Parts: sequence; structure tokens; C-alpha cells
Amino acid sequence: MSASSTVSTAAKYFDELEVGQTWETAGRTITETDVVFFAMWSGDNNPLHVNEEFAKRSPFGQRVFHGPGALGIAFGLEMALGWKAGTALAFLGIEDWRMVLPVFIGDTIRVREEVIAARPSRSKPDQGIITTRVKILNQRDEVCQEGTWVVLMSRERPEALRS
Repeated sequence: MSASSTVSTAAKYFDELEVGQTWETAGRTITETDVVFFAMWSGDNNPLHVNEEFAKRSPFGQRVFHGPGALGIAFGLEMALGWKAGTALAFLGIEDWRMVLPVFIGDTIRVREEVIAARPSRSKPDQGIITTRVKILNQRDEVCQEGTWVVLMSRERPEALRS
């Protein structure tokens, strides 16, 4: 497979990204299936997530989607934008991540992302590090989760892709 077939046409290389650049994803509604699947594959069967009667008596009054599940869906929503497809080399970390509000079954979440820092790699001149401020928002535009994601990006287009 050639390099040109592994990089999305929407992909951005490090040198094409600027502090202040923003994106927002499409929305995705959280379903009962999301809760069941996340509980099943993670093993997190806390009754707050999987027991309707227990959750009714909780401070939330209903079942809450797993916080890490919402984060996982946010990764998928953000990747669907395509700007990292074939140009992101490594996810380096999450910093200062906060769970601000619960996500419930029936909520529609989306991701708003802004580049807050960009620096060339000190050890690899063909790479750079991008830091983005990420917010998971619900249908009421309320922040449910937020923090920063740090990604190692390819810095230069392969020769075959240069115009």
C-alpha cells in the first residue's frame, strides 16, 4: 500500500496546523447498547451504569454512561474528522482530564477541539507535537468532559503527496 493511500485527503501535517485552529465533530447519541457494550467489554458493571432501580435512587436519578466510554466515543468522533488520518504517529497522552457533567442514555455528544500548542520535536526533525484542548459537549452545549490531548504528528508530506 502506498503512502498516498494511507493518508486521508483531510489530513493535516504538523506544519499545516496553527495555534487557535478549531474543529467540531458531528454529534452521536448515546444508546442503551453503548452502556451494555462498554460494561461488557470493560467489566465495569457498577450499578450506577447497569441497574435502573439502583440508579433511580442515586443523585443522578437515572443511569449514567461510563465516563471512559464517553471519552472513547469522543476519540472516534474526533478521528472521523480525518485531520489525523495517516499523519498522527502516536497519541502521547491526556492531561488535566476532568469529568464535569454526567452523560446519560439519550444524550447526544460531540467534540470541540482547539490547537493550543505546537512545537517541533527536539529529537526528530520530521515530527512535531500538537496539543489540543478538547471538550465533550452534550446537546445543550454543556461541557461534560474536558482536558488536553497530546499527539505526535508527521511533519512533512511524503514526496509522492506534495503538489
